[in-house]
Amino acid sequence: DEVDSILIDEARTPLIISGQAEDSSKLYIEINKLIPQLELHVEEVEGEVTKAGHYTVDEKTRQVELNEAGHQFIEDMLTGVGLLAEGESLYSAHNLGLLTHVYAGLRAHKLFHRNIEYIVQDGQVVLVDEHTGRTMPGRRLSEGLHQAIEAKENLNIQAESQTLASTTFQNYFRLYNKLSGMTGTADTEAFEFHQIYGLSVMVIPPNKPLARKDYNDLVFLTAEEKYAAIINDIKECMTQGRPVLVGTATIETSEHMSTLLDKEGIEHKVLNAKFHEKEAEIIAQAGRPGALTIATNMAGRG
Repeated sequence: DEVDSILIDEARTPLIISGQAEDSSKLYIEINKLIPQLELHVEEVEGEVTKAGHYTVDEKTRQVELNEAGHQFIEDMLTGVGLLAEGESLYSAHNLGLLTHVYAGLRAHKLFHRNIEYIVQDGQVVLVDEHTGRTMPGRRLSEGLHQAIEAKENLNIQAESQTLASTTFQNYFRLYNKLSGMTGTADTEAFEFHQIYGLSVMVIPPNKPLARKDYNDLVFLTAEEKYAAIINDIKECMTQGRPVLVGTATIETSEHMSTLLDKEGIEHKVLNAKFHEKEAEIIAQAGRPGALTIATNMAGRG
């Protein structure tokens, strides 16, 4: 079921067999102290510097890159705290491990945000699946990134692991002679199913006519206006005794929405990765007249 979730959405997710690597937790802590001093370099028009800084962020590819000023600045700081010898380059062959730690720290601070990509639970960094909105206990980021996030959150830094072997979901499933599945959204990805897996998509028509009404999108100038309109919409639906489900993209947004509803004195339940143990109970009550549920994408269509 939901075959596109595994075969398409997570096609490039690596499956990794890892082993223990040497402990370098002190280095993560030292570098974590330096990263907040780096400034973002902004060019609103390419080639025209809006704000000079040390690094650039590409949010589409989720990459962060130090520029020339950033390299010089981080080298000076590392020399200052005794991690880099005077006059040495961060790019020397024997310093590449240090450079990896710097980039892990930079990515942890600038690309990974608490209550969006991960949550902190029982003193551990637990990743949140971007597709399902559920937590992934036991799954860890590689290349020192998980340790860098632990240092950022002032948690106990767990032993680093090194990759011994890896494959992707895509390559793994292509080893099977027979492959099939069901999903409500396969038709839009029919080309990928055929191109990657050699699978054809068969559309089964609905048993009854579609009762859902699709309205046009509403666009607001500010987030405040959008949230105010959502709350008005909720109030209107609840006065009619209709159960309401509000979908949010992140845990952070679901909590913000919950705060706004508390201010309005509107009773509601929140379903996100932090409250997954109450999931069955929340969903069981969600269809009652006038019930209001705020959920991340972990609620699915059920």
